[in-house]
Amino acid sequence: MSVKIRRLSYNQADFSKQMNDLLSWESVSDDTVNGRVLEIISEVRKRGDAAVVEYTQKFDRVSAKSMAELTFDRERIQQSLARINPEQRKSLELAAERVRLYHEHQKQDSWRYTEADGTVLGQKITPLDRVGLYVPGGKASYPSSVIMNAIPAKVAGVPEVVMVVPTPDNEVNDIVLAAAAVAGVDRVFAIGGAQAVAALAYGTETVPPVDKIVGPGNIYVATAKRHVFGKVGIDMIAGPSEILVVCDGGTNPDWIAMDLFSQAEHDEDAQAILISQDKAFIDQVIESINKLLPTMERAEIIRTSLEARGALIHVDTKEQALEVANIIAPEHLELSVADPEDWLPEIRHAGAIFMGRYTAESIGDYCAGPNHVLPTSGTARYSSPLGVYDFQKRSSIIFCSEQGAAELGKTASVLARGESLTAHARSAEYRMKK
Repeated sequence: MSVKIRRLSYNQADFSKQMNDLLSWESVSDDTVNGRVLEIISEVRKRGDAAVVEYTQKFDRVSAKSMAELTFDRERIQQSLARINPEQRKSLELAAERVRLYHEHQKQDSWRYTEADGTVLGQKITPLDRVGLYVPGGKASYPSSVIMNAIPAKVAGVPEVVMVVPTPDNEVNDIVLAAAAVAGVDRVFAIGGAQAVAALAYGTETVPPVDKIVGPGNIYVATAKRHVFGKVGIDMIAGPSEILVVCDGGTNPDWIAMDLFSQAEHDEDAQAILISQDKAFIDQVIESINKLLPTMERAEIIRTSLEARGALIHVDTKEQALEVANIIAPEHLELSVADPEDWLPEIRHAGAIFMGRYTAESIGDYCAGPNHVLPTSGTARYSSPLGVYDFQKRSSIIFCSEQGAAELGKTASVLARGESLTAHARSAEYRMKK
């Protein structure tokens, strides 16, 4: 059965409306989820470990009776490296090294400068003290998520990274623990859901409170992150995965079809879009989609995703393609064109940009080096990929000389009195030369 993926043309009368409908996504919790999450957070705050253990027994069907049984010590984390096959270990270590090298370039250093009167101004860069990493668990296996979240924190200088990963039905995923070992995670707890987020945010007798929580999760995890934000920092509230491929018609259509599949297979809400100036090429991609879909293990998820939220968009010019790409502001943007460098200056909004015909988005997911934690649902208009800067904070440095205090005090006094804040004014005036 052919895939019924929508086709749009930039020149159709209702193109703007069709685009709005295509891109609409509201990542919100319903009242039932919201109420349940608030209850769980409240119980964890009041009862600590006991509440975490009870919820973990209930939701993850585990036999543990205490947090001690839900704690992986350093020895067990390291043992996981021996439990996976050598090829997996080699791939994890290579990916980790590439991610580490890339993120080393993002490190920021403290700086200062001295003015003519001796006043010193600057900025002090300090890593966060402790970070919490949420990793989906059970049959889901996301070692790449461990690497992408933990390594930037370690590069930033965070002394302690605490990981939580659920183990439904007592199923421990060794490759996830192995990734934790490779990435330098310090502590791992076999807990998940809203109770894990609450434990990280507020702390329990066993789980230490963190300064920031990062990592993907289901609707309960996302809702809990919303509620604890303010007590702790969070990375983002991520929507479904997205890919936008811009192609000039010169790439093998099978490659493009598989690139679209690579995001559509995540879940039914994922979004895969192709933009091309070549109508005949769009037809070829449709043929490839229908030919290759039956060969996919997650064929039904891909079909649902493509039919519900996918699109093939025809444009007449490069300028139209760029306009639509910037409207979409995709999580992943593939510039599968002859000269991607010529397109790059006009791309204003994208989480990650994959340049040229040979750069598959999936390479970025695992081992290229840049982070795969990216803004979704159009938020690339104002936000950036996860990076070292997310695990550092900045403090301003102000060190006035006697002369500087006298001169700056005059300005501060005038402005403070203009705001009727006389204590501010007099505080500055006391330090002015008579």
